[in-house]
Amino acid sequence: MTVVSPAPTRAVDPRKPGHQHPSFDTGVRSLVVTAVRELTDAIVQIVLEDPAGGMLAAYEPGSHLIVQAGPVRNTYSLIDDGVNPHRYAISVLRRSAPVPAGGSAESSGSAWLHDYVQVGRRVEIEGPRSLFAPVTTERKALLIAGGIGVTPILSHARAAARWGRPAEVIYSYRAGCGAHRDDLRALAASGAITLHEVHTRTDAAALLSERLAAQPMGTHAYACGPPAFVDRYLELGEAAGWPADRLHSERFEVPPQDAGLPFAAIIASTGARLAVPAGVSLLQTLLDNGHDVANLCRQGVCGECRIPVRSGQIEHRDYVLSEREKADNTTMLCCVSRGAEIEVDL
Repeated sequence: MTVVSPAPTRAVDPRKPGHQHPSFDTGVRSLVVTAVRELTDAIVQIVLEDPAGGMLAAYEPGSHLIVQAGPVRNTYSLIDDGVNPHRYAISVLRRSAPVPAGGSAESSGSAWLHDYVQVGRRVEIEGPRSLFAPVTTERKALLIAGGIGVTPILSHARAAARWGRPAEVIYSYRAGCGAHRDDLRALAASGAITLHEVHTRTDAAALLSERLAAQPMGTHAYACGPPAFVDRYLELGEAAGWPADRLHSERFEVPPQDAGLPFAAIIASTGARLAVPAGVSLLQTLLDNGHDVANLCRQGVCGECRIPVRSGQIEHRDYVLSEREKADNTTMLCCVSRGAEIEVDL
């Protein structure tokens, strides 16, 4: 029998049901930084814990946190397996120049986390959120990482190791930039996973083609990395005959999209008709007209602005919804997707 020590006493949050344990909290809250470690010249790992020392909400492999990183809110993948966590660990790639003294409203979240986060500092987070979870019925996982895309892939690999599930990892990174390379090598040395490492686009494409063609029936593939890397993986998977519903992917950034055509959106609850001009998102139009819609990335990759749709033809432009969800025509990510005479259930 497992004996669980009681969590430290906390003030009761009136927003949560009385029976709900504090570790189920995934709303906005403050955690304390307990470790900061430089993984490469451009990537830093940050560990967050409950200031009271309690457990945190469990999560599915591949989940992410929303972090208030100075002036902006960004999403960062969690790197552990998600079982009974006492810590959340994220690894952050610096994407801009150092933040000037005192910070600025234009500072990027990644630079702020690199330059201002120290042990003992409080950071506001929300989540975890799951958009890249493993399929529970898979017989094997083929895990594919490009650059900083290793973070959710490491989470998947650690979960596979915990539960004794077959997993094979392909990690493509530039020499000297292999964040979490040693973590993956340790899993491979223990026999928990099979690991392949490559350092050029040509070698990565060749290895992907080979390994996609060699997988047993029942394998699901998961890839995360730069846009060109993920696009190539999807192309090679399709060429190898993989069904679309077995090729999973997550993107941190997306290529620019065209302005699209103007269209109309109807608010189901009021009948109000809103004109959405070319080059303006439905999300922005809803916000401008007093509709409070949750949003974050505004690129169609985080899933925060998903809204229900009653009728109309949707032009899906996001990277979150599955092909089946898109075909159902009952939901859309209003930050990027467009359409014609769309009636939204708001």
